[in-house]
Order: sequence, then structure tokens, then C-alpha cells
Amino acid sequence: MKTFETERLRMKLADLDDADFFLELYNLPSFIKHIGDRNLRTKQDAEQYIKNRFLPHIEKLGYGNYVVLHKELNKKIGAIGVFVRDGIEVPDIGFSFFPDFEGKGFAYESASKLKELVATNFGLTKISAMTSDENISSQKLIERLGLQFQKYVIFPDDNEELRYYEN
Repeated sequence: MKTFETERLRMKLADLDDADFFLELYNLPSFIKHIGDRNLRTKQDAEQYIKNRFLPHIEKLGYGNYVVLHKELNKKIGAIGVFVRDGIEVPDIGFSFFPDFEGKGFAYESASKLKELVATNFGLTKISAMTSDENISSQKLIERLGLQFQKYVIFPDDNEELRYYEN
């Protein structure tokens, strides 16, 4: 599943051509605060991250991190994905958007379509999501996607407690 669309958006699997985009997105203060610092400081760092993290995941599973493009503006506005993570049994859906495109329904539009497609195409009927206690907007979106809070989790090699949701 390389690409898919909604009424306003087009999603494409991340590739090396997206290095500048991920460098900018992953260095947003809101991304670092709510998701974490991925230590991407240069375009080369972003390229390595894509090569080492995104591409093997996509190659192995057929899905992963998608760049979200606004059709009318022809602009990259965010990213969504479904990921298999160490320490978590159920694949995890995640999302991040540039501030100018938050609160406009783009995250729900793209994430709900992705959730539907991974269920249909890959049999992933059970999905999880995680967010911090203070990220209320993500909690609301996760719940709108049909996931319910289950428990708090801490990732290996991390000390932050996250809210864990499943459908």
C-alpha cells in the first residue's frame, strides 16, 4: 500500500526524498515535547533515520510511515503511520502535523483512512496508540478513532509514562 487518498489528502509511503520534510517536522517543539527528540540535526541524519528505521519497516511489513500531502495546496503537512514497536504487542498508530494544519480534521481524516486500510489489506483489526498525559488533543483524536485507554506504559530505554490505548 504505497499511496492512498481521502477527499482532501494524499498519503504516500516515506522515502529518502522526504528527508528535508522529516528534518523539519521532527524538530518542531511540539514533536519533541509530545513524541520525543529523534536527534535529527542535518539532512544526512534524516536520510539515515529513513534508511535505518522507515524503509526496513516498510519493506518487511508493507506499511509504515506515510507523508500526508494537502491536495489543493500540493504541500506536505504532516505524517501518519502504523508501526510495530519493541515492547508493544499491538501495532501502534501515530500522527504529527505542522501547527498550521492542526485542528482542521486532517489528522483524523488521514488516520481513520489508514486504520481502515491496514485492517482491510493487512488484517490489522487491533491497533494501539500512545500519548502523554498532557497531550489532550491527541487523546481526543485517539478516542475518536475508536481506541480506549487501557493502561500506562513505559518504553524500554525511556522513562516517560505514556497513556496506552487499544481498540
